[in-house]
Amino acid sequence: MAAAALGATVVAVDRDAGRLAEGRAESERRKLIVEWVQADLEGPWPDLGQFDVVLVFNYLDRARMPAVARLLKPGGYLLFETFLEVQRQLGWGPTSDAHLLKYGEAAALIAPLTLVHGREVFEPADNAQWAAVSSILAQRTK
Repeated sequence: MAAAALGATVVAVDRDAGRLAEGRAESERRKLIVEWVQADLEGPWPDLGQFDVVLVFNYLDRARMPAVARLLKPGGYLLFETFLEVQRQLGWGPTSDAHLLKYGEAAALIAPLTLVHGREVFEPADNAQWAAVSSILAQRTK
């Protein structure tokens, strides 16, 4: 909602109707305009258009990363962050190899986008625990 508060056109996608309802209620409370789309990204994707910025958090589908890149307008940016394999050792979060990145893997996944900045870190999480995450800022230059 921070982007909407700054005047950006925002489309939020989630499969969970309850989370969408919470988000919708909060955006209405703040008088922010957000388009809320219920979609399971493991199935067929709705036509979402193209964007100047795409934010992807805690979602990993390696086969669909090219589709994520196509959501960007030329010059657009992707901010992508999800868990690393070492997260398993921290005792919470995803446990499947399909949902965890190997060290250094994210930079290859964002091709053909141009890497602007990347990091792999342990950081405090909202639940007073630690998270092992990989974050990428990439740009569509073509």
